[in-house]
Amino acid sequence: MNFNARKFFSAARFALLGACALALAACATDGTAPKTETLRTQAAKPSEPVRDTEPMTHSRAARECWMRTEKGNTREDLDKRADLVNKCIDEKMKAASAPAPKT
Repeated sequence: MNFNARKFFSAARFALLGACALALAACATDGTAPKTETLRTQAAKPSEPVRDTEPMTHSRAARECWMRTEKGNTREDLDKRADLVNKCIDEKMKAASAPAPKT
């Protein structure tokens, strides 16, 4: 390697280092992050269950069942997954038509 190539690579390294430093400086916070104690108290409080605002429809049941099947049974044959989804849809629709349990 001659002197010009070394000079070029040295300048390129310096430029890369400068770009990385600027990128990290852009990620710095302005000190308005919540205090650790606040985070602990928020984590200690149990969250309220999310209430379904959308009524159970056949398309919603199909969407939820497909998502659950895709997460859990990725190695299953597509026909078997379709059968599982159809069974899940039937169960969800029966549960939606049943009266809500009293609490």
